[in-house]
Amino acid sequence: MSQKSYKTENNLYLIPTPIGNLDDITIRSLNLLKEVDVVLCEDTRVTGSLLKKYDIKKKLISCHEYNEDKIKYEVVEMLKEGKKIGLVTDQGSPIISDPGYRVVEEVIKNNLNVIGLPGATAFVPALIASGISPSKFLFYGFLNSKSSKQKQELMSLKFLPYTIIFYEAPHRIKETLENMLEVIGNRKICLARELSKVYEELYRGTINEVLKDIDNIKGEIVLIVEGNTETVGYNSLDILEHINIYLEDGMDEKDAIKKVAKERNVAKSIIYKEYHDNKNKEGE
Repeated sequence: MSQKSYKTENNLYLIPTPIGNLDDITIRSLNLLKEVDVVLCEDTRVTGSLLKKYDIKKKLISCHEYNEDKIKYEVVEMLKEGKKIGLVTDQGSPIISDPGYRVVEEVIKNNLNVIGLPGATAFVPALIASGISPSKFLFYGFLNSKSSKQKQELMSLKFLPYTIIFYEAPHRIKETLENMLEVIGNRKICLARELSKVYEELYRGTINEVLKDIDNIKGEIVLIVEGNTETVGYNSLDILEHINIYLEDGMDEKDAIKKVAKERNVAKSIIYKEYHDNKNKEGE
């Protein structure tokens, strides 16, 4: 099923908003905020302040993680009536670690049009200013807030050769960095906080070095982490350990075995046999 983004009605527009500096909004975003009939927003107070700055008056409807499953049906009905709808979140591009995905999914399911606008997002300026290689990179978003599960996630990422980008809350950042130090080692990182705002700061160095400088840190945080540079990679793990990384991350046994076989460039049947032989030995 294809959709043509130049349609002028029945459109849901995903409109980026500034991550801090209000001057970072695009002309196209402002024009669409003036044109749409309704604006879906994460917090009506935050969006209201932005619209007030630019003298825009619109009907605002809350759309957040707690009501998105309900509001998505109302959005579809409004679009079918021919209304133009804008969707924004408090900061940055909608859906990137923010609400909006379930609304978009339902709109597409009903063969209605979704148009995503380019614009502000926090991880791009953090990455390009980090001094860490941007080719290739993985955007991960938020790690699990529970330490044990966070370590499991980090273990599944440990051997990836790509730069990895995380978002983190200031009250959790020290524990997260300590877990990274334990699981993936003392890698180069860049911690960017309050991007585009008056108190913007970037901390560059190893995890150990940055940990010494971030007592009582505040603000929105983007964390850029160097990828694995060790040549040993997955071969430093035995088969059982390697498969357990993916099982603990929620993957089923069949898919985990297939993934490990591909990463080690070994026949799936060999991985399967060795895994079950080792598993049986552990159970004896």
